[in-house]
Amino acid sequence: MRRLVAEARLHPDQLVLPYFVRVGRKSAVSSMPGVFQLSVDDLLKEAERAHASGLRAVLLFGIPDQKDEKASGAYAENGIVQKAVCELKRALPELVVITDVCLCEYMSHGHCGIVEKKSGKARILNDPTLELLARTARSHAEAGADIVAPSDMMDGRVRAIRQQLDENGFADTPIMSYAAKFASAFYGPFREAAESTPKFGDRRSYQMDNANAAEALREVGLDIQEGADIIMVKPALAYLDIIYRVKSTFGYPTAAYAVSAEYSMIKAAAAKGWIDERNVTLESLLAMRRAGADIIITYAAKEVIRWLKEG
Repeated sequence: MRRLVAEARLHPDQLVLPYFVRVGRKSAVSSMPGVFQLSVDDLLKEAERAHASGLRAVLLFGIPDQKDEKASGAYAENGIVQKAVCELKRALPELVVITDVCLCEYMSHGHCGIVEKKSGKARILNDPTLELLARTARSHAEAGADIVAPSDMMDGRVRAIRQQLDENGFADTPIMSYAAKFASAFYGPFREAAESTPKFGDRRSYQMDNANAAEALREVGLDIQEGADIIMVKPALAYLDIIYRVKSTFGYPTAAYAVSAEYSMIKAAAAKGWIDERNVTLESLLAMRRAGADIIITYAAKEVIRWLKEG
């Protein structure tokens, strides 16, 4: 009877599993138990097993073997993400492949945009960065990506990407925008996994102030106007109010990103025997669904699918 009247449900079709792909050997991420940097070959093996268990979508982050101040590896024809997308779509054509469109992993300074340094001060140049982001998104689409997901939080990047895709024969490629991405302390383990820690300063000049909810709605509204097909709130668990307000206000397909620290905190507490990993994970993800998320991006996707099958 409880299942009969349940208002929110978790289902494998709603989950997206992030992967970190790199050149070289498989390497464990110390701050994220069970998460690895994977070679393309290892990625294929992992994705095949996950897809066979019921996973429908993945989100790819690339770690290049070389970085520079132009993020050349982000849009290189033979870049790590481009190679991974080609191989995934060849081996698993039914798997939905989403690519993260950002420059921080490819920049030698670790920021999400072009940096200008004057008189000992550095600032991120918004508008010149848009061209590189659009070029990166197009290269992902050319490789076969089903959805591109800009995560940089530069103003106007959705419009720039939409125009670039449309002009190059990819009018049907959707954009899943990190529309409300907050400058959060919950990203620490991710930065180890993606090797993307800024070499100086922080990202508060372009990511959102975590005190602001009305601003989040404005940011989401602008991205929708510019052509976003799916909008995302990141992080998820500490921003359930934002997810609810975004979904209630716009009614758009909405994704929630259960970020690295959300995953690692549960893993760490469970390893100490302080909490029940299964029940805490499922309860936290169900809260995101209840708040209005249609799509949940989580590093625990494989375990969640198994738990859901177990009942």
